[in-house]
Amino acid sequence: MSARVSNPETILSVRDLEKTYPNGVRALKGVSFDVKRGEFLVIIGLSGSGKSTMLRCLNRLHDPTGGRILFKGRDVTGIEGQGVLELRSRIGMIFQHFNLIPRHTVIGNVLSGALSRTSTLKSVLGLWSREDREKAMRYLRLVGIGDKAYYRAAQLSGGQQQRVAIARALTQSPDVLLADEPVASLDPATCHTVMDYLKKVNQELGLTIICNLHFLSLVRQYATRVIALKGGEVVYEGDPNSIDDAWFQRIYGEGAKEVHIN
Repeated sequence: MSARVSNPETILSVRDLEKTYPNGVRALKGVSFDVKRGEFLVIIGLSGSGKSTMLRCLNRLHDPTGGRILFKGRDVTGIEGQGVLELRSRIGMIFQHFNLIPRHTVIGNVLSGALSRTSTLKSVLGLWSREDREKAMRYLRLVGIGDKAYYRAAQLSGGQQQRVAIARALTQSPDVLLADEPVASLDPATCHTVMDYLKKVNQELGLTIICNLHFLSLVRQYATRVIALKGGEVVYEGDPNSIDDAWFQRIYGEGAKEVHIN
């Protein structure tokens, strides 16, 4: 019988999570935390601290080597095959580099988020349901690019492409949205646009978001809670506005300088 989470507000629980790669690198060393429904949780830390590994373990893009992950009360640590595919349909993900098909239309890219409930033949022939098409257009409008639906993805700017990726993930109808450095490939002016839309998704749809970020100025503006990883371990958990200079040095190392995104 699967273990159950006692707090009904908790949508995701991580317990003593470990990840050791085949080359012997221990990316995660006993990480534990809970995520409440509707949170905008941000994970920070240096490159190599375990942030991306953590997100990829949560939706089983990577297999943990120890510990447990509980999603909506169900232990999903050891699931395989169809169970993993179903989990990924409930835990959406957007990446730093968008992962769009450049020659396809924007709406075609967004509709690929509905693959888990569409047959392969219908998806190849473009025979999407009316409900999925309406949903795709609704989410494109939500992120401010409904007028770009029939452009090729390659015609859009980087910030617009990331917004397409957000709409695609929303079309999965997920309970949780993971965002792995979603603004790392964007210029500073565009960073806030993308983050504003993620905040809109969080607040208007009530969608739980777990996001990896580098810049504390963004973290303080958008996160409801922050977790800092260092060397694969949690070194801070709490209010982003409580990260003072001393905490910053502890998380990023002595002599590190904070870079602000205005």
